Amino acid sequence: MSSSATAAATSPLSRTRLWWEIAIVLALGLGQSAIYSIVQLAYRLTDATPLADQVATLNPSRSDREVFDLIYQVLAIGFAIVPVLLVCYLLWQSPRPHLGRLGLDGTRIARDSRNGILLVLAIGIPGLALYIVGRMLGLFVAVNPGGLDTHWWTVPILLLSAARASIMEEFVVLGYLFARLKQIGWGIWPIIIATSVLRASYHLYQGPGAFIGNLAMGLLFGWLFSRSGRLLPFLVAHFLIDAAAFIGYPWAASTFPAMFGLPG
Repeated sequence: MSSSATAAATSPLSRTRLWWEIAIVLALGLGQSAIYSIVQLAYRLTDATPLADQVATLNPSRSDREVFDLIYQVLAIGFAIVPVLLVCYLLWQSPRPHLGRLGLDGTRIARDSRNGILLVLAIGIPGLALYIVGRMLGLFVAVNPGGLDTHWWTVPILLLSAARASIMEEFVVLGYLFARLKQIGWGIWPIIIATSVLRASYHLYQGPGAFIGNLAMGLLFGWLFSRSGRLLPFLVAHFLIDAAAFIGYPWAASTFPAMFGLPG
């Protein structure tokens, strides 16, 4: 960015426009989810049923008619990606690589993917342990990552749902917010902390334990992204973690029913 462009971007008027832009982007997706999650947590905590006996279904069926369930699932996934398209439009640069600010330059794909797989080991195993302990302490609701009936399209839809979550969260939380908050003039640690709190907030519907776990994940992701500037490892890691949870749920629920609030 040229010095004149930098000066314009950091002027009070430009900062005001950027704050409005950030508010609109978040209101279309993750910010909206965070507000609903806070309200849902308040509902859960004031409900007569103890938190540990409640269930959160991540991928519920949307119709009792198979063909319409499939249509609704595809539509929901497709429209959830719209804020990501907006973010790409806002961060698009005329020179190649067009999304260079996200480290999406078409190079180092194998290395970035490998780093994403390593992140799965760093995040997935401790995350599962936290969930088990949190269930024992009553800090998590029972999470049902599936929720869909068994159809020929169930696994592909669950994989698309995992991709949706990965793309929507990492493009907005890591890619877009890091770029815009830097442009406004924030330091790197305020950005990491703010984005981590946002990430944790829209998982509050799963209980206070989910806030703690996703806050820790956000801090690690944010710190690593600030050092590498490459988004692909986090897209890969997030997708693999969610895909394993969504697809592996039937086996895990039948093997460890108490973890998922199911009768033994």
